[in-house]
Amino acid sequence: MDSTVTAHGQATAVPWQVPGPSWYARSVHTVARDLLGAYLVRRHPDGDVVLRLTEVEAYGGSDDPASHAYRGPTARNRSMFGRPGRLYVYRHLGLHHCVNVVCGSVGDAGAVLLRAGEVVDGADLGRSRREAAGRCDSARQIARGPARLAVAMALDLQDDSADLTVPDGPVAIHLPVDPLPRTVATGPRVGVGGEGADPRRFGWRSWLVDEPTVSSYRPVARRVR
Repeated sequence: MDSTVTAHGQATAVPWQVPGPSWYARSVHTVARDLLGAYLVRRHPDGDVVLRLTEVEAYGGSDDPASHAYRGPTARNRSMFGRPGRLYVYRHLGLHHCVNVVCGSVGDAGAVLLRAGEVVDGADLGRSRREAAGRCDSARQIARGPARLAVAMALDLQDDSADLTVPDGPVAIHLPVDPLPRTVATGPRVGVGGEGADPRRFGWRSWLVDEPTVSSYRPVARRVR
């Protein structure tokens, strides 16, 4: 399908393709990198919003102490162990939602957290949702950070396990057939402490360089005893 999207103020006709489950049945790191520059399309009764992904974080399973799946399946994280190409949505600290894309194979947990993106279609709707939930002082802040992204895209726990591979579904990932050139940087994940914060082992955050929507890095503050 072809659609006109706007990036950095310039309208561009982008031929899209919707990948099937096999595209997600790969290493979480490979999928994370390939999601950068992809489009998250959200269809909703209030209207549609399209987001170009600019920042993501990879999370593994038993190999990743920062992952929800580190200690095995639970009622909360069961989507991480399910079919690739689905959403894993959870509520963080009872305050806000975080949206992840499930990767790998069934039973082998892995997911990519969608950290930030540029709203390229439906910006007025995305911004109105954000303003209803709190302050949104600029276009770059509409989906800058995982909680803001979830609000702008109207994604919550009801969307857990949603299938991203259905082109006309309520939420889907669309890949540009001819992706634009990009420069990707990597580094430690935001807000992660303990072993999972080791930048030598877990530099699992990826982002597009020179994108204003990419969130700022913040290490976890050490507790003073």
